[in-house]
Amino acid sequence: MPVVTAYEPWTGRDDGRGAEHLRWHHVVEPYATRSDPGACVFIGFASDEGVQRNKGRRGAAKGPSALRQALSSMALASPIRAFDAGTVMVDDDLEEGQRALGSVVCGALDAGHFPVVLGGGHEVAFGTYRGLADSTLLATRPRIGILNCDAHFDLRSDQAPSSGTPFRQIFDAADAAGTSVEYAVVGISQPSNTAALFDAADHLGVRYLVDDECGIGNTTAIQGFVLDFLARVDLVYLTIDLDVLPASLAPGVSAPAAFGVPLESIQLVTDLLTASGKLVVCDVAELNPEFDIDNRTARTAARLIHRIVTGHSWPPAVRS
Repeated sequence: MPVVTAYEPWTGRDDGRGAEHLRWHHVVEPYATRSDPGACVFIGFASDEGVQRNKGRRGAAKGPSALRQALSSMALASPIRAFDAGTVMVDDDLEEGQRALGSVVCGALDAGHFPVVLGGGHEVAFGTYRGLADSTLLATRPRIGILNCDAHFDLRSDQAPSSGTPFRQIFDAADAAGTSVEYAVVGISQPSNTAALFDAADHLGVRYLVDDECGIGNTTAIQGFVLDFLARVDLVYLTIDLDVLPASLAPGVSAPAAFGVPLESIQLVTDLLTASGKLVVCDVAELNPEFDIDNRTARTAARLIHRIVTGHSWPPAVRS
């Protein structure tokens, strides 16, 4: 059975006291339900059971620790409120692990916080979604939008849940609940998705940009895609699979990208979401420290997390 480990203190470089020396490890505190609206809450999801089921290479269960370590010594321009709720440790019971994650995410959302989930394989996505779907936020802002930065659709309909099935699971869960989701993907790699997966995406009404359309010379198209997505939803769940990035930036993933989307383009996507006031939860998936080079993938992911959290706008925008 999965367990949620207790908070462990963050440590890192220390140049002295005072705001001018502020780093992440100075501000992160153990999480208990607090009344700081919009405070960031880090939640680890140590799982690569879904990756193994999807015939990928294991190691992503060590991702949360590597992400915390990479983020810990990054400098902060100004003080910020941040908490750590510990890590959901997943064994072979992936489904129970996703339920446990959903419970922690839901609790953080209902307490007025901004959960940032540190994966773990992309099976993390169904757990994060469960937390949002159960949240009281939906009472007044029911239109859920999921924006996935990923080389893959992850829409497989396999009987056993895996890192390749979370968004099909989300569509099935929403359908069973009589609700709906808007799902969009930036960075789809055509050679990494079969025709059957493109057909499934079309059938489900998934909007996507392929990686060829996401270069730094196509910022107008990327911006238009994201703004159109934002106009359709009340609340946004952002999920970043690090294999969307070029292998030169992100070698430490289950499936390194032969092409990939430039970091500048992914930053443009995240900047638009954080500025919208609609982003309520985020997760980062597929960091595999065992295959990383000079912590390159972990540092890149930490830079994205840093940018998302420090640029985050709260409270979520009310439906017009």
